[in-house]
Amino acid sequence: MKKFKITPFFKFFFTYFISVALLILASGFFYFEQMRSQLLKAEHFSLIEYARDIKMQEDVSHFPKDFHYRFVNVPKHIDITNFTITTDEFMKYIPTRKPHYYMQVFKSKHQFYQNLQQLRYKIILIQLLLLSIFAIISYLLARNALKPLQESIETLDRFAKDLIHDLNTPVTAMKLNIKLLQKEPKLQNTKALQRLQKSIQTISELRVNLTTLLEKKTFQIQKINVCSIVNDVLELHQPNYPNLTFTISCSVLYTQVNSNGLKQILHNLISNACKYNKKDGYVYIYTKGNVLYIEDGGIGIQEPDKIFDRSYSTQNSTGFGLDIVKRLCEAMDIEVGVRSSQKGSCFWLKFS
Repeated sequence: MKKFKITPFFKFFFTYFISVALLILASGFFYFEQMRSQLLKAEHFSLIEYARDIKMQEDVSHFPKDFHYRFVNVPKHIDITNFTITTDEFMKYIPTRKPHYYMQVFKSKHQFYQNLQQLRYKIILIQLLLLSIFAIISYLLARNALKPLQESIETLDRFAKDLIHDLNTPVTAMKLNIKLLQKEPKLQNTKALQRLQKSIQTISELRVNLTTLLEKKTFQIQKINVCSIVNDVLELHQPNYPNLTFTISCSVLYTQVNSNGLKQILHNLISNACKYNKKDGYVYIYTKGNVLYIEDGGIGIQEPDKIFDRSYSTQNSTGFGLDIVKRLCEAMDIEVGVRSSQKGSCFWLKFS
């Protein structure tokens, strides 16, 4: 099951199953209490029958051996509805013709406990059977409920892929025309042209980010050297920032990831380290164990705990690129984090 389906599946499954389970358990409890009350009434009635047969001098051999009686003199009046439950016996007083003279009838609770235990086992067995049936029903309902969600997501994926594909042509055309405009002496180094170039670059990066993100469901995981990809990405960015000092202390770090996905993660992180750096700042990339660090001497991050949220934005940037970083890391089981101060920021990637 895909990751995006797991959370809604279990939410629906447990909501339905727990609701039904509570109803089954509550019904079983009340049924047990009702049957227990009926068993006590039956015990009470059996004492009355036994006392009646004794008084009528009828044969009582059909009663179990745990029935017995005696006559006692009680100075106070006892209500006819009396029924006493002691630790080991049931007891009842039956009035006789003599005043204050009662027949005291006893019965052991052994058989009652056996009947109660059988009732308990029966109810538990029925409850387990019902819970199993409703667990299967909950699973089938949850799976069927996800079908519209899956179809909607697949439709959005197809739309996004078509849109990204269609963006490729105009972005390429804009890049070519920007290069032509840069050759015009009057337009060189103008702020309008620089803003236009930056906007086209942002759209291009967005297209690449979305393409990589949409491919994460079909990622092929393989063992690669992270440091070699770091070098490849750094070679693309280093010429664009001649005023920054780049230092890399990474030679060998093998892990199981998707190369394209990791390359896009590093592209976003290194690009941010360069763009939001200080003049004559530095970018320091190094490893400790299975952790890769990307440190910069930039302006820092005001709210580092929110930087990976899609809705996060500042005057200079949005959280879209880092949201994609987080999603790609989750897809490849990479732990990502950041620490920041006014002296700069440090992103880290912990590989499994």
